[in-house]
Amino acid sequence: MSVQERKQRERAERERLIVATARELAEQQGWDAVTTRRLAERIEYSQPVLYSHFRGKREIIGAVALQGATEMAVAMRAATAAAGGPRARVTALARGYLDFAERNPAVYDALFQLDGGLPYAQEDTPEPLKDAFAALLETLAEVAGDGVEPGLFTELFWASLHGIATLTRTRRLPPEDTGRRVELLVDRLAVL
Repeated sequence: MSVQERKQRERAERERLIVATARELAEQQGWDAVTTRRLAERIEYSQPVLYSHFRGKREIIGAVALQGATEMAVAMRAATAAAGGPRARVTALARGYLDFAERNPAVYDALFQLDGGLPYAQEDTPEPLKDAFAALLETLAEVAGDGVEPGLFTELFWASLHGIATLTRTRRLPPEDTGRRVELLVDRLAVL
């Protein structure tokens, strides 16, 4: 291995460590606790080293969001893989989405609540974000209904799931009724 390859590998490892540490700190204490000073202390590198990877917290949030989008897509596809029939797939998709949001609140915030400097729904949207949307579309396109544009239907269904996830987490909706909300959403929106 050349010196250049070793340096690139070490740089990539430092970047992964920064993102993992930011994510861990955010999951434990919230995004307000994530500062470059605190990250530098935790990973035992200087703040200039952090700034050589990310220009600031916004870019770190964006990196966590991209990682989270990849994980969310995997989780939704895994949730629907074993489900038989359109209704079961849509229900599994909704539950997989909500489970991901509940298990990863800081990542979910990085994806959908905080400014990570990432473009959404544009030509230059990063691939992990496009793939997370595609994971929704793959299941929802088959139940959009005649004459309904699948992408628009997916946006509406996603907005509903996001509302359920956000309102439940902030205790505006009682969590014990989440299953009933999913069933109602599937019954009323999906053409089965």
